[in-house]
Amino acid sequence: MPELIPPTAALHASWREARDEWPAGAHQDGTGLRLAGDLDLDAPEGFAEWVDRLLLQADRSRPVGEGRVHATHWWIAADGAYLGAIDLRHYVNDFLFAVGGHIGYSVRPSARRRGLASWALGAALPEARALGLDRVLVTCDEDNTASAVTIERNGGVLEDVRRTEHGAKRRYWIAL
Repeated sequence: MPELIPPTAALHASWREARDEWPAGAHQDGTGLRLAGDLDLDAPEGFAEWVDRLLLQADRSRPVGEGRVHATHWWIAADGAYLGAIDLRHYVNDFLFAVGGHIGYSVRPSARRRGLASWALGAALPEARALGLDRVLVTCDEDNTASAVTIERNGGVLEDVRRTEHGAKRRYWIAL
């Protein structure tokens, strides 16, 4: 049975196996990898530092870097294995409003087509409500049919498709 767990250094080996399933340089939405740009994630110390950064990003008493927002990160895990990630951005800036939305997620390639993304998105929605949000914006690439279905299964209503510097994005709102 999958569960959403806080990032943990205990899943280092499983996370590395998952990372190696992705094409080099592939974007993994919801992972917070942008917080690890200066770290060696193969080294246990670097990985542990990244985990700490992910956890601290949810602390609204601490400032976040330029262009960043506070966010809560979870990993999708089952039986001690890392299966993917989801993050809930506490608010959106201009970039997230146009491109990324409140919630981002990704599932490792070997764990896809099991409903994990739909389950994880559904599990994150009560957390968004607990933050005081009455609706969330969730986006996906225009040609990402699987993600569009995931969002729609969780009540997403398509607002529009926008052309951005990161390609065409389908923009959905989910009422909480």
